[in-house]
Amino acid sequence: MHQKDTLELLGNASDAGGQFEEPPVNALWKNRRYTIVMLCTVRRFTSVGALAAAFFLTGGTAQTQPPNLSGEWKLNLARSNFGSFPAPLAITRSVKQEGSTLTMSILQKSPQGEVTTQLTYTTDGKPVTNKMQGGESKGSAQWIGDKLMIESSRELQGATLTQKDIWTLAPDGKTLTIDSRVTLPNGGFDIKQVFEKQ
Repeated sequence: MHQKDTLELLGNASDAGGQFEEPPVNALWKNRRYTIVMLCTVRRFTSVGALAAAFFLTGGTAQTQPPNLSGEWKLNLARSNFGSFPAPLAITRSVKQEGSTLTMSILQKSPQGEVTTQLTYTTDGKPVTNKMQGGESKGSAQWIGDKLMIESSRELQGATLTQKDIWTLAPDGKTLTIDSRVTLPNGGFDIKQVFEKQ
């Protein structure tokens, strides 16, 4: 820009409002601080909006992966409680969990001998029928938070036996606790089985 043009600009500024002055430093700082605050506010609300969108897209609850129960589990009789029900000599559960399919082989030893039972469930709550010694067992399985609930019923010597099991895996993944409520026409009892991973 030529010197003449510069002088004309200064003169125009003087005519418009008197002496030409640079913006005060305090005003510049206030404008800058205001801009920073607005940017932070926009970013914060953008983050909140993203979190809210994720919340509603997942049905309003945090989706957590259910624990994996796969493995070979051996009953710890000392930590278990069978109440009035005759305790077995030993129980080993071989569990395989793939997606929503849960299969298990249960070897139970008692003074009367050994019995092996094969069971298959889907953890989406759909009813299934399993073949057992002496008949069939009808039931379903589903996750309740990080716990697995299995409900089943079968005929036993002309009476209907219903059972509700709650499986809880310890945080370290080494202990599996199964709390059961067994109901018969003349009453019910509770069983606690504690298994250790082999």
